[in-house]
Amino acid sequence: MKITTLLACLLLASSAHAADCYKNARGKVVCAGDDKAVTYNPNTGTAVKGEKNDAGVTTVEGSGGGKAKVKNGKGVVKGPGDTTCVKTAKGTKCR
Repeated sequence: MKITTLLACLLLASSAHAADCYKNARGKVVCAGDDKAVTYNPNTGTAVKGEKNDAGVTTVEGSGGGKAKVKNGKGVVKGPGDTTCVKTAKGTKCR
């Protein structure tokens, strides 16, 4: 699983134009370029990719199946199960 996750991370990183990759102090490999970013944690075998569209909405997907769409600190998060949480200016609600 870790090999598959790493390969997916590298594939996503290579698709980002002019991506700069580095290994941070915690051992995570981080690649970023333009409006895309990818990170891989070899300690847990998890990968996360993020991409910002022209409207300023950032979509983040994790290798565990979670997905989030956020803008200006507000957004929707869907977990790998059926859990969905929404954060608005008035608060956070999950179902």
